[in-house]
Amino acid sequence: LAGVVIDALVLGSTFALALVLGMRVFKLERETAMLVGAGSAICGAAAVMASGPVVRARADQVTVAVSTVVVFGTITIFLYPALYQWSGLAGTPATFGVYAGSTIHEVAQVVAASKGIHPDAMNAAVVAKMVRVMMLAPFLIALSAFMARSGNSSTSDSAQTEKGRLAIPWFAFAFIGMVGVNSLVSLPAVAISQITALDTFLLAMAMGALGLTTHLSAIRRAGAKPLLLALCLFAWLIGGGGLINHLGMAWLG
Repeated sequence: LAGVVIDALVLGSTFALALVLGMRVFKLERETAMLVGAGSAICGAAAVMASGPVVRARADQVTVAVSTVVVFGTITIFLYPALYQWSGLAGTPATFGVYAGSTIHEVAQVVAASKGIHPDAMNAAVVAKMVRVMMLAPFLIALSAFMARSGNSSTSDSAQTEKGRLAIPWFAFAFIGMVGVNSLVSLPAVAISQITALDTFLLAMAMGALGLTTHLSAIRRAGAKPLLLALCLFAWLIGGGGLINHLGMAWLG
């Protein structure tokens, strides 16, 4: 229960902060603020790509949002292990894993950041992150309803054709299915070892793919404001997310 509540609070607060800062402080277009917020709040590039059709965003807005969340999410790979070593408030590896899973942008980044800390940290981080990812579907439904009520700014015809299509994070359901298989079926140790080796290779490929989606030229064209918004959300995820985790574990853990 604590992990679910923590994920929901981190998601909601981060996206709300993105709207306030993005539209009122940095004067960004609503679609850009929403995409950067969704990427920071839920699951990075996957959330940006899924939210793009819902908000009828332009291709350049999607590219900028993906670039910002990938840049700051990659920093967490190196920052979070250092936080665990330096912070006297790190707690147990499992507790820190929930913190990592609820505040780091991408699934791959969560694994990379927590794997070097402790196996318990990685297990807790992955579960917390997947719970957060599965919140993408209800988030998209709520976002679609909000856009329908508030109206939309002018966007391209190609983006308008995506109206009504809801992107579902199917890989999250694949995760649930594999949890069921691993819980119900006794797999040979050799098979587990080989599958884990394949997993490591695929994770490296996923990180490389995320790098290929980062276009510095698009960030330069968009200016500093999207990066500043992503930086503010990054700081909130570390500090505010840490506070939410501390209170959630104290009250519900």
